[in-house]
Amino acid sequence: MRDILAIKKATDSLGEGELKPYLRLILAKIKLIKEQEGTLEAAVTELIELYDELMGLQEKKAVWYPMPACTHVHIVVGDSFAGSMKLALKGLGWAETHKLITLRENYPIGPLDGLDSPEGRKARSNWFRDNITEAFEAYTEFEEEYNELLDKLEQIPEQAEVIVWTCGNAWMRHAIYLMRNKRNSISVWDACAVCEELYNRPDAFINHRHSGEIPTKKLQEALVRIDGSGKLSIADFTRVRQEWQTISEQTGVLRIWQDNEVLTVPADYYDQYLMEKLDDLRTHVGDNGFLKSARLIGEAIGYCEQYIGDSYFEYRLRELIS
Repeated sequence: MRDILAIKKATDSLGEGELKPYLRLILAKIKLIKEQEGTLEAAVTELIELYDELMGLQEKKAVWYPMPACTHVHIVVGDSFAGSMKLALKGLGWAETHKLITLRENYPIGPLDGLDSPEGRKARSNWFRDNITEAFEAYTEFEEEYNELLDKLEQIPEQAEVIVWTCGNAWMRHAIYLMRNKRNSISVWDACAVCEELYNRPDAFINHRHSGEIPTKKLQEALVRIDGSGKLSIADFTRVRQEWQTISEQTGVLRIWQDNEVLTVPADYYDQYLMEKLDDLRTHVGDNGFLKSARLIGEAIGYCEQYIGDSYFEYRLRELIS
């Protein structure tokens, strides 16, 4: 089971642009085996080499972990933004001194009550297991990722400046809460707001819903403009910690960001929205009146002002069908 979880972790950490080439290569090798072109032994050897390369990517990612000599540690939410941040830091020549910690929780969905306790994580994993199709051995994975996150935070050296990146949401509060016993200088920067200030014009503008949408070049410009204005005071630090504790005490499985605060909303909050998007797509329906669920979910994600990912929409669509 641990091997299966390692494989899932390795594939989940890849972006779509990285994953597709591996899939093409695997399918090409299987095609050769199926058509009996070349020797079976050679094809199997190449597949094993491909496996070793893919699994070895996890070790390469370790170079981004906090190290004793690093000067800055960036804390980001989501693998998509983490990938852009790595490219931006490399492009600026900062990869040796700037390290990265990624929070992988999908904070808007699932129970958060008691997330920082084993019981709370167990309840959260049970909900994912019961409702989200992509969840697999959720509790084991949550525990491993949570403990790995704590270990990375502990590795941050005292002299390093910590920069917590946000984008119009509250999830950076969890990172700050987890650092409550660290003495590092901590700054908070809104990646979306900085890039919009730099690049938006009256005749051409983009409102980013989440930091994963920001291109690497724009992110580099944001990085070079970092100054001390985002540094948290003791009062700020205390306030943010208290805000996270309030959020993590809320019951419910769906949260939105509104008027600069996290609101817990009913689980069926987006059901009517899904039905409206279905009505919008009816003119394009084929296949004897049926519409592929992925088409509807893609439409919902594309027009939703909040970013909650595709898995929650898929869950609510199944509930509506039931």
